[in-house]
Amino acid sequence: MYARLVSSISAFLMAIFLATAAFAQTVTVTDVLDRKVEVPAKAERILVGFYFEDMFAVGGADVYDRVVAISREAWEGWRNFQWKAYTAAVPKITEIADVGEVDGGTFSLEKALAARPQVALFAAWQFSALKDTIGRLEAAGVPVVVLDYNAQVVEKHVKSTLALGTVLGQPERAKRLADMYETAVADVVARVAKIKERPKVHFELARKGADEAGFSWGNVMWGRLVEVAGGQNIAKDQIAKWGPVNPEFVLAQNPEVVFLAGSGWVGKDKAVIMGPTVNVEDTHARMKPYKQRPGWAELDAIKSGKVFAVYHGGTRTIYDFTFLQFIAKSLHPEAFADVDPQKNLEKYFEEFMPIPLKGAFMTQLP
Repeated sequence: MYARLVSSISAFLMAIFLATAAFAQTVTVTDVLDRKVEVPAKAERILVGFYFEDMFAVGGADVYDRVVAISREAWEGWRNFQWKAYTAAVPKITEIADVGEVDGGTFSLEKALAARPQVALFAAWQFSALKDTIGRLEAAGVPVVVLDYNAQVVEKHVKSTLALGTVLGQPERAKRLADMYETAVADVVARVAKIKERPKVHFELARKGADEAGFSWGNVMWGRLVEVAGGQNIAKDQIAKWGPVNPEFVLAQNPEVVFLAGSGWVGKDKAVIMGPTVNVEDTHARMKPYKQRPGWAELDAIKSGKVFAVYHGGTRTIYDFTFLQFIAKSLHPEAFADVDPQKNLEKYFEEFMPIPLKGAFMTQLP
């Protein structure tokens, strides 16, 4: 009896020791801001502020088993069709604690701490906006890792992906994704380097509908992709990051190509709808009113039929290289005749995502 009791106690203490040792094991992550951050090896309790799809890409189909908190509005509200598609495939996501949304000022430190995360992942813009809150989160023992897919800079995409791979214990998968991204962008850059003509491009966030001027981008996000793809972004010197452009300015610039960024925003019944489950005919129906804007009938882009739409949820992701390919092919069809952006996006989803690619993601208005 005594021997069995001693054996049981020893086994219990050993289990505690092993659990403690496993928790104590850490790895060093170099995030996109070049901060060295100590995080638990393969953290099991993660707070995710943004870049929700990239979690699947790097971590695999069951990655949300390890997520204890999210900024829900940034997913459900901003990308509603996407949210519905993923929660249908992974219902557990709807049960994850909501810590509020940074841009809207509803982020709650108390809710974040109540979820007891071992590590928190934030976009660079969230990290900048939260400031003191980040310090308090770190002071409470929660390491913060910063990612940045917004800047559309290859080095930042790569750093973010590799950092995510370290946090999720998937370094090899992350490296494969990072290499794939670098290779795809390098191919576009090499082809564009041989092209002299750079069409003028107007790129607009089609969230409000044709009756109101939507945001354009400076040298970030879609604005930067236009430049890399061999176009002249007319808003480049007008906007630091993103914001509205004067409609008269657009008319004066007479863009040769127009791109509209569509998505599935909640409560935006005039927006250009795009994303999972969307029929492309419905996307086209929402695009047509833009051609009827005052003065737009005289734009070269309208006269030549070069009006395109892309899924706004596709920027700020690892798979945005397929949209770079689409923009480049739309601007320079001959140079990219052998590139199939839609097929490349389908292949990406087949290999890395838990759902198939179904919906409207890139299109030209007939």
